[in-house]
Amino acid sequence: MAVPVSQMWTVASYVLRQKLAGRKRYPLVLMLEPLFRCNLACAGCGKIQYPAHILKTDLSPEDCFKAVDECGAPMVSIPGGEPLMHPQIAEIVEGLVARKKYIYLCTNALLLKEKLHLFKPSKYLSFSVHVDGQKEHHDFSVCREGGYELALDGIRAAIDAGFRVTTNTTLFDGADPNSVRNFFDEMMEVGVESMMVSPGYSYDKAPDQKHFMGRARTRRLFRTMLSNRKTTWRFNQSPLFLEYLMGKRHYKCTPWGMPTYNIFGWQKPCYLLQDGYAESYKELMETTEWASYGTESGNPQCANCMVHCGYEPTSVDDTFGSLRGFADTVKATFSLYPDKDALKDLDREVRPVHSYNPLVQIDAPSAQAEESRV
Repeated sequence: MAVPVSQMWTVASYVLRQKLAGRKRYPLVLMLEPLFRCNLACAGCGKIQYPAHILKTDLSPEDCFKAVDECGAPMVSIPGGEPLMHPQIAEIVEGLVARKKYIYLCTNALLLKEKLHLFKPSKYLSFSVHVDGQKEHHDFSVCREGGYELALDGIRAAIDAGFRVTTNTTLFDGADPNSVRNFFDEMMEVGVESMMVSPGYSYDKAPDQKHFMGRARTRRLFRTMLSNRKTTWRFNQSPLFLEYLMGKRHYKCTPWGMPTYNIFGWQKPCYLLQDGYAESYKELMETTEWASYGTESGNPQCANCMVHCGYEPTSVDDTFGSLRGFADTVKATFSLYPDKDALKDLDREVRPVHSYNPLVQIDAPSAQAEESRV
């Protein structure tokens, strides 16, 4: 099973309660960033480009607990930076487990083996290890030779110690769908519980701006990669979101679905964009101009985004929004997506753009407009 039954039930019952209460905007996952500093310097990441005094700042456990309680989401993702560098990360996790929140502690796993003793295995805690594909591709992505082997050492140690372990993979222009499919096999053989995949987003602060994909190119990659899938692959994601990445569905962004709290406060409007901060979750929800974000808004910052933090909450809402949505989810859960054209695409040479294509302004909300950048 890709996700424990207890977690699926918690999330399903939570979403249904929001539906019954008539809430159109509700949080599904809190993105809790207790620090920005990291022990890697990935070219596609904009989180570590802050000045030194910011990188030395941490959220206290009390700050984290207040944000979690204020938000009320059933799941908490702890990205960074590298959370295992936080001096009180064990106390933060312990407090969230006590609140019965399902936690995904995102880590590059460089410190995982030496830090495992700080934690206790729990159904509420999963180490979500950042692995961006097979060895060569991952090491290139994180700008560190040997990073893949270190990540695998951490994964194996955590699994052997009885922890839940998942992976999260960000794909950029030049990703080879055959290599990614082989990577899925490798992760299943290692014994991870499930995997998460998402296209990269062009952070303004990221040093490398030329390897981010547009929407059309993203769809082609994910269709080729996820069609004709193997029964052994387990994904820790909404099946409808994966269909969205494959170009089988059209969704609007719901940036409030995964609100972000960090050392600056509640980030407007989402994990990926920084258009100001609110002092409280209530203020975030009431003062953010939500209509100004998402593909349909015409906001050039959102034109090519297909990242899970904006669109997976939409797909989960779709699942529980109607009997058809639920039936589609059940069908998608067991589908292997046979596709002869996608099989042919696996034989094609990968030709990355390798040049920075600036984001485009979308004047009209249409599926055709979204194809304007490859």
